[in-house]
Amino acid sequence: MRIRDRRAEDNPELNLVPLIDVILVLIIFFVITTTFDARSVLKLELPQANGERNDAQDGTLSLLINADGRYFVDDREALRTDVESLKRTIAEVAGDDRERTVLLRADARTPWQAVVTAYDALGQLGFKRIANATAPQTAAVPSAATQEE
Repeated sequence: MRIRDRRAEDNPELNLVPLIDVILVLIIFFVITTTFDARSVLKLELPQANGERNDAQDGTLSLLINADGRYFVDDREALRTDVESLKRTIAEVAGDDRERTVLLRADARTPWQAVVTAYDALGQLGFKRIANATAPQTAAVPSAATQEE
């Protein structure tokens, strides 16, 4: 009778199924929890105010927005800051002339919503010629390194 050792014939196997399951769970976890940063795709170049000064303001309608978001149409103040109140004030001052140029002057600290509300009111009333007033760019302040030279 021949006795053979079966251990020598056994080939060891590595079961990969649990490892694959763990890798799939990790992939699903990372895909779900990853946030995609869309801001890195957008490259914006903001406009600068280096134009020539235009002093021709004959017949223009002046709309001023102060830092608190209050509106002034020529010399009249809008009673509230909503669109309907602003539309009523603009209509009273401008009359029926919708071809006038509107000069929009907003303080640098004005909330953006106040500017959007002004554009909305002007658009609803039918004004098509809107100019934005800007201050000229000031010269750069010399740094401490250039002052020492």
